Amino acid sequence: MARQQRIGNALAVLGGARPDLLAASPGARPKFVALGGVLLSTGGLAVLSAAFAVHMAIGVWWPFALLLGIGWGAVIVNLDRMLLVGMAHDASLKRNIALAVPRVGLALILGVVVATPLTLQIFHKEIDTEIVTMQAEAADSYRQGLSSDARFAGLTELEEKIATERSIVASGGRTDPQLAVVQGTVAAKQAAYEQATSTSRELESRAQCELDGTCGTGDAGTGTAYQMARANADAQSAAVAAAERELDSALEAAADAEERSAAQATAALVKDEADFERLTAEQDRLQATFDSANEGSGGILLRLEALDRLSDKNSTLWAAKTMLSLLFMSIELLPVLMKLLLNFGPPTAYDKLAVIRDDSDVVVEELQQESRRIVAEAQEELLVLAEKERVDRQKEAILARRRAALAAAAAQTLAPAAEVPAAEPLEKRPGWDTGPIIGLAREAAARTVRTLRRPTDRMPTSV
Repeated sequence: MARQQRIGNALAVLGGARPDLLAASPGARPKFVALGGVLLSTGGLAVLSAAFAVHMAIGVWWPFALLLGIGWGAVIVNLDRMLLVGMAHDASLKRNIALAVPRVGLALILGVVVATPLTLQIFHKEIDTEIVTMQAEAADSYRQGLSSDARFAGLTELEEKIATERSIVASGGRTDPQLAVVQGTVAAKQAAYEQATSTSRELESRAQCELDGTCGTGDAGTGTAYQMARANADAQSAAVAAAERELDSALEAAADAEERSAAQATAALVKDEADFERLTAEQDRLQATFDSANEGSGGILLRLEALDRLSDKNSTLWAAKTMLSLLFMSIELLPVLMKLLLNFGPPTAYDKLAVIRDDSDVVVEELQQESRRIVAEAQEELLVLAEKERVDRQKEAILARRRAALAAAAAQTLAPAAEVPAAEPLEKRPGWDTGPIIGLAREAAARTVRTLRRPTDRMPTSV
């Protein structure tokens, strides 16, 4: 029972109650205990929300994420308690609204912050599936972007050029497109040689059949017809020999051109393959870097984007997400709304006692301030009187010392003047005319006495 009492008191204090007033008004205790329980509920949600958020954002170990969540929950509870404590009971609608609007706005912001990670955690399976699709789309988009990148724009043409050069090297230069003219010449010479050869064989056949008498005139022997046929066949044989020489020359020129083409293609192939490998390796490196970052990009922002995409495609999921978010935000708003509703009701005994206690505290503090002011003024007056008395004593001491000094000076001045007649008068000494000197001395002595007496006559006897 005592333990429950302590727990209830702790919840009441958390809800904004003052222990001294609760002792005088125990009827208000259940209300503040309920408010404290609501604050603990919002704090518990904040702990879970922060733990999920930290784990999703940076992937920390769950116990450590829970420890950070407890710290965030304490911050949320403290903020909510501040919102409650700052809303004292007031029957004025305008003042209550003026107090509630900023507090409700702040509580709404806190509710959104707390509700978002919890909503993401509830739909994490659907979000994970959508994230895989989004990552694949991002990888394809990045790959297409690399293909159109200025650094790799000529990679396709370079690949085709390498294939052509490999074909030229493999064929010994015969497949070089630049040798089309030379190869056309060889084909023409080959066709001319074959035509000449065919014509020569035909003329040889005619001459032979004219000799045999199986064609032509039908007369066997070496007659005129045979001789003409023979001459034509011999002339064609010379044409065949000339066509063969031209063909051999064209073939030799083509072979030289093919050899040069193969050598050039071999040298170009080495350079182009090196460039192709370098560009391909750089492209693969960039793609691998992006893929690595893309695969590990399952943070809160990406998950929010995935949840939005799912909500756009699925109205049921959108409705569930909206209702969950509103639920969590309502829980965060509940303490402020409860305090606002209580303020619209009549003041309770606790509220009246709070006003009386605050007023009495103000009166007591004012009395204490007045007492401290009176005591300070009296102390200042005493200090002034004491200082005045000290100054008077110092002045009396200075005047006494001055009178004593003047008396001593006067005594020392008059004593030598009284002793002068006992000595031998100067005027009786031989060679001295002392009349003027004595007159001057007496005049100086008289001035000295007057000077010493004058300050004394004017010196005030008291301050």
